[in-house]
Parts: sequence; structure tokens; C-alpha cells
Amino acid sequence: MLTLKNLSKRYQTDEVETTALNAINIDIKSGEFVAIMGPSGCGKSTLLNTLGMLDSPTEGQYIFKDEDVAGYSEGQLAAIRKKHIGFIFQSFNLIDELSVEENVELALLYHNISKSDRKTRVAEVLEKVGISHRAKHMPSQLSGGQQQRVAVARAVVGKQSMILADEPTGNLDTHHGQEVMEMLQSLNKEGTTIVMVTHSPSHAEYASRVINLLDGSVVPETLRAVS
Repeated sequence: MLTLKNLSKRYQTDEVETTALNAINIDIKSGEFVAIMGPSGCGKSTLLNTLGMLDSPTEGQYIFKDEDVAGYSEGQLAAIRKKHIGFIFQSFNLIDELSVEENVELALLYHNISKSDRKTRVAEVLEKVGISHRAKHMPSQLSGGQQQRVAVARAVVGKQSMILADEPTGNLDTHHGQEVMEMLQSLNKEGTTIVMVTHSPSHAEYASRVINLLDGSVVPETLRAVS
């Protein structure tokens, strides 16, 4: 699905240059579940933002579905993101004034989909993540775990082929965190590619592969046996 070749990201200020990613080489195949781990400040979020085309590399190649997107314009990147990539964040980023179903439908408004088809797709995905009984509720009426389920629904309602998750359980207790991980694992088994940043070794065990970062560089990967 994607390949990074000698990809680097540097941030320049008037006085100092900081290397966030240093000559990264990564291959992620379609249908994989990959966890990215490492200490704070090692470049995990920068790598995820680069994979999600929210940030552009300073040098190197980013080949996504056989296209080198490293030099694409923001408009070109936005079109690819809309079609292929869903995002899940630690903070749920739901709009308080919208109901659950409205929050999820929002992700479809910029797609060429009729209102009736949007309603059908939202209902299907809410059922899939086990939150359909709360469709008319507002985010403030939901638990943290339920809000993250809504965020997952919003990430996949457009039928994106890849989900990028940045500490998706960071604001959840153990029980709800496990529920979200099981849901991501289920989506992966259905064919969705998932790349997840996490600090939790137990949550990384849901992935089939772990990419470890240290000071912006990849250190030896860990393969996991997944049932």
C-alpha cells in the first residue's frame, strides 16, 4: 500500500534545525495492522502525520498506491486523503452541537453521495461499531469509550482503505481501551489497513508488526503472531 524511501523531515527555525525523521525506510502492505512505538519526542506523530499527508517530507519518497506523493500540492494530497485515509485521534474531536449520526455523516458531506445514501451508510457503520442505539444522542451524553466508537465510525464511513490512529485509547480507561482495540482489530480482519501510534505494549500486541522509532530513526522491527 505504501513505501517510504529515505524519507526525512526537518524543521528549521532562525537558530536551529531539528530532524524529526531521519532517512526512514518503511513498507506497509494492504491489510496490515502496524503499531508505531517509541519514547516521547522520537517522531511518532510526525511519521503518522506524514503518512496521512498532513505534513510533507523534506526529502525522500512517499509512494502511496504506486504514486510518489512527496511533491504533491495540498489540493492533490487532500483529494487522496478524502478517498483513502481515515483518522482517529486521542481526543475524539466530535462536534458537541451535532448528534452522533450527524458527526459521522459530516465525514461524507464532501463526497459525491446523495443524502439518502449518506443516511444508509451512517446507519450501517454505527451498527458495525456497536453505537447505533445512541445515534440521536449528543457527544456529551456518551462515555469516553462510546465517543471513541463514534470517532472510529467517522473514520471508516467513507470506506477508506487505511486508518491512521494516534493514541486512540489514550483518554480511555482499561476496559474501554480494550473495546476500542478489539474494534480496530475487527476492522483490520475485514481488510482495513491500520497504522497506530501507541505507548501501550499491550495494545501493540493487537498489531501484526511493530515499528520502533528512536530519535527519528527506525530501530529493528518486531513481528507478532496474531491469531
